[in-house]
Amino acid sequence: MRPERALRWEGCCNIRDLGGLPLEDGGETCFGVVVRGDDISLLSDAGRRAAAAYGIRRIVDLRHEDPPYDSVVEVVRVPLFDAASIVEVDELLLDVDDPVTWRRRNYLFLLDRFRKNFAEVVTQVGGTEEGPVLIHCAGGIDRTGLVVALILRVAGVGREAIAQDYAESAVGWADAMDPWIAEAPDEAERRKRRLLSIISAETMQHVLDDLEGEHGSAREFLVSGGADEELLERLRERLRG
Repeated sequence: MRPERALRWEGCCNIRDLGGLPLEDGGETCFGVVVRGDDISLLSDAGRRAAAAYGIRRIVDLRHEDPPYDSVVEVVRVPLFDAASIVEVDELLLDVDDPVTWRRRNYLFLLDRFRKNFAEVVTQVGGTEEGPVLIHCAGGIDRTGLVVALILRVAGVGREAIAQDYAESAVGWADAMDPWIAEAPDEAERRKRRLLSIISAETMQHVLDDLEGEHGSAREFLVSGGADEELLERLRERLRG
């Protein structure tokens, strides 16, 4: 029986295995290698038991804004962005109201500014020798989505399939979006949350097109940022089986 990609771990709403995605040259990615998620520090006791039962061996935490949390497995913290740069890109995009354009420019700015951080994250994921590694941020959409897109391109998954996986995050967060927008403390934050609530495949498709148009490939982008080529190849092989 084919495993389910979506993982229902109590306390989180956006966790899925990167297995089962089509490779451009045939076949599909393997289950049990990389899992993407939202803030797993919020898992309930039942959720933590589910994660343990799944065999998670390493957690890569991309957040900069929250303190470490207790875990029975290794947690590697690689803050992907800093708060000042997020404020900077927000200000640069104040005149952009289209959610796809807003997020596309946001992502490309951050990919360019933090190339070394992306390379370090993917190297940490590739350094896991066995068992699944879990990558997470707060919502499992933006930081996690970009890292996962790069990993899947290295593995040989097509851009369209990656974009569709990215857009699946909208399903898990659907019920929470309207209350989250309504709870914004001011109109500027409310506007930003409205833009963030649109999670479209088109966004990630454009970002990957632009990235590869400039750098040749996701692999070349990561290597230029200092990623270990041997670990990239190991990760590629594990995901391809």
